[in-house]
This record gives sequence, C-alpha cells and structure tokens, in this order.
Amino acid sequence: MVEMTEARIGILGGSGLYRIDGIGEKESVRIDTPFGSPSDTFELGVLEGRKIAFLPRHGRGHRHLPSEINYRANIHGMKQLGVNRIISVSAVGSLKKEIRPLDIVLVDQFFDRSKRSTEQTFFGDGIAGHVMFAHPICEDLQRLLYDVAKAEAGDVQVHPKGTYLNIEGPAFSTRAESLTYQSWGIDVIGMTNMTEARLAREAEICYASMAMVTDYDCWKEDEAESTVSVDMIIENLNRNISLARRILKKAIPLITEERSCGCGVALDNAVITSRDRMPKQTLDRMELILARVLNKA
Repeated sequence: MVEMTEARIGILGGSGLYRIDGIGEKESVRIDTPFGSPSDTFELGVLEGRKIAFLPRHGRGHRHLPSEINYRANIHGMKQLGVNRIISVSAVGSLKKEIRPLDIVLVDQFFDRSKRSTEQTFFGDGIAGHVMFAHPICEDLQRLLYDVAKAEAGDVQVHPKGTYLNIEGPAFSTRAESLTYQSWGIDVIGMTNMTEARLAREAEICYASMAMVTDYDCWKEDEAESTVSVDMIIENLNRNISLARRILKKAIPLITEERSCGCGVALDNAVITSRDRMPKQTLDRMELILARVLNKA
C-alpha cells in the first residue's frame, strides 16, 4: 500500500478520457485488491498542487465492457491509495430535448436497470451492511464541480443536477426502451456510474459524476439526431474532453482537505452483523472498508 500524508483525489476516466495532462511527479502503480485487479494501472502524481490518482475505468485502449469492469477492485484500489474523493467523468446519452449533445450534467440521482447486484457492494458472505443512499452523490463535491464547470464552459450548457439511468449494456437502448425511460422523466442514460457511486459510499469516499452528453439516445424523432453510433459518441467526446480536463484542473485545487458532507462516516450504524459473528475470511477481505467503524467500536 502506498503511504500517504494527505488524502488523494481520485479521477475515474470514462470513454475518451484515458490520461490526464499536466500531472507532475508521475508514477504508474499496479494495485492488488482482495476483490481482484482494477481496470488498469493507477497513474499517481500531482496536479495543480494536489495529489491525485487517475484510473481509466475501461482500461487504456478501452478494453473492458461496462459489465466486465471490476468496480469493487477499482474503488477498493482508490481506498488503498488514500483517496477520499472521486470525480467521475463519463459519456451519457440525453433523454431530454433541453439536454443537448456536448452539454454537461452534474448528476445527483440514479435509477438502476442493471443486473449486477452482487458486484455493487463490498458486503455479503457473512457480513451484512446497508448504507444510506437517498442522496447518492456528495453534494459538496457536486456543487464545487458545477461552479467550476459553469465558469469554464463558455457556450456549453451545464446542468446543475440530473437523474442518471444505469443500464446493463453493452448494446444501446431499443427505441421502445428509450421512449419509456424518457416518459419516466429521467435525464441521462449510461452504463457505469451507479455501481461506482454505491461502492464509493460503502468505502466512505465522496463521489460526484460529471456526465458529458454525447447523443440523444434513440428516442428523438429527428432521424439525424436519434441514431446513436460509436462514431458519433467518439466525435462528441473528442470535442468536450478538453473541457473536462480544464474543469478538473480548475476544480482540484479548490477541494479542501477537510470534509463536512457526511460521506466519510457513511458506515456509522450501517453494519448490522456483530463483530463476533463476522467470518474471518470475509473480515480480512473487508478490513480496509471496515477499519474505521471497527476501531471506533
């Protein structure tokens, strides 16, 4: 485990964001976790005077489908590196006319349509825990990102909140699905962020999602705007990825060391299993996740 004197800020890069420019004191570190291997090596370094840990969730070269990502290893690896905040950058489709391609949405809610329930928690195998998740995003981190994005975005519209529908993938939605999701009043659609947010909360890490809109999914009647393709997504990603990097560089030095949001004490009163009934093998695997609350007890 890498020794830390101050908390790192974690960055999870999505489609198109496989590196961060301007990192000093750069070091690539491969992390082993009790939950397997993360998506790739972590890139550690200093950005704008702050220590960061960057990980491309799909791996460099985009090798992992959303359903193949080892989310538990990714978040646990961040925890091992001393990360206490994670900024997610991801590509999403829009389910509302007013949320246009190239817009940015600072997600504040999720709706899960995936089937990966056992992969969305560190708990299980003899240790039961239930975190509060009514507000799945760290509101302090979300607010800071919105303020910076608004100042940096120029003509790009930045939405201060939005609900993210998490589907299984890897196929995009059918038109019937897309129209149904739109009728529910959901804002954007993606394949990765819900699981990350759940695990980050269990790991007591602040998590905020900066969703970069690439398309209108396939609900829109205008044929030119309703056909989703990888080419379209990549083209729009390339157009706004430089903006995402500028926002990160401006936001990271504004993040304070102290936290007052409550994310850092998310496991208070969340663990139900008594210490004497916890299986040793499971307890060993969850040692880092449970360390604070077990030491407190």
